[in-house]
Amino acid sequence: MSAAKIGDTVKVHYHGTLEDSTVFDSTAGGDPIEITIGGGGVIPGFEAAVAGMALGERKIVTLAPDQAYGPYDDSMTQEIPRTAIPDDIALEVGMILSAESPDGVPISFTIRAFDPEQVTIDGNHPLAGRHLTFALELVGIG
Repeated sequence: MSAAKIGDTVKVHYHGTLEDSTVFDSTAGGDPIEITIGGGGVIPGFEAAVAGMALGERKIVTLAPDQAYGPYDDSMTQEIPRTAIPDDIALEVGMILSAESPDGVPISFTIRAFDPEQVTIDGNHPLAGRHLTFALELVGIG
């Protein structure tokens, strides 16, 4: 039986959990994710874990932040004036908003706190700094 290798397009079912067993994402009850190994379409540790798996194989891997969404960077949290966010947006802590950088690049940030004058935004990926555990099953190669 052949193993998945760099350049192969594969289909994978997965169940992702945090350190406290909270599920952050899963393909359970849906279609598997399709990726090209080495294509950079998913986090590096996920690709590395799938490479070498045989069709039908299952395994569980835990990824450190450097193989997932990177370390948490405090410098990506800042306070901005409440007036910088349109009035029609009802802010909630944990809400993710999207915007464009001055050079037109799409960015996302999470609302960490707010009051009538200031909003604390966090540009880190919501899973930055976290160890992620994936239960993987390779269900298709090619």
